[in-house]
Amino acid sequence: MKKAFGADAELIKGSHGIFDVKVNGKTVYSKDKTGRFPESGEVTALLKGGKA
Repeated sequence: MKKAFGADAELIKGSHGIFDVKVNGKTVYSKDKTGRFPESGEVTALLKGGKA
């Protein structure tokens, strides 16, 4: 994230296998909704595509 967008990322511990990526309070990716972890580069591509 730092290299692609100049932004720092923060890992917040959760429970029950939750893996969500949020930007400015908006969910960009949710493992709960997709049933899987994102592929390599997938979150970055979503952000670059303006879907965040």
